[in-house]
Amino acid sequence: MSNSIANTLHSIHQQYLKTFEQEYGTLPTSSQLVGVASPCIVETQDGEVYWQPIQREQCADFSNVEKGIELELHSDIKQFYSCHYSADLSMSWQGKPLTLLQIWNDEDFVRLQENILGHLVTQRRLKIKPTVFIAAIDSDLDVISICNITGNVVLETLGTSKREVLSENVQVFLQNLAVEV
Repeated sequence: MSNSIANTLHSIHQQYLKTFEQEYGTLPTSSQLVGVASPCIVETQDGEVYWQPIQREQCADFSNVEKGIELELHSDIKQFYSCHYSADLSMSWQGKPLTLLQIWNDEDFVRLQENILGHLVTQRRLKIKPTVFIAAIDSDLDVISICNITGNVVLETLGTSKREVLSENVQVFLQNLAVEV
């Protein structure tokens, strides 16, 4: 792994595995991902998928999204999503729960790219500074995103220019997350 964001995500993945093992005595499990192929799957048993995050052999490419929107994505966005496969992770930031979005398989990566493109097109139409989401919270209107211009991690209200800076960059944001299993 050649970048610090990938290294930090790797550390988060390892902490997630360790915390899940300590809490439940197994690898992380999901009943929602049964039947959905992924290189993360270790085994499927009793209606549960047992999984673990893995490093991608080749980092994912976002050039088609960039060409489609005619906008270069901030390198932190590409680094965040490009180097691992994993199920989404239950985390918290400053005691507030969130779901850190991850890529489960190649089809999931295609969906992510489509969603990013749709998000950016909507922002362009509304004349809002571009962001790309990296985490969901318990709100239908708010997401945690990386600002494509500054690299700041922000809490944004979808469809508006309302933004609250949470961290100067994704590296610092990730370093301040806590695992919640």
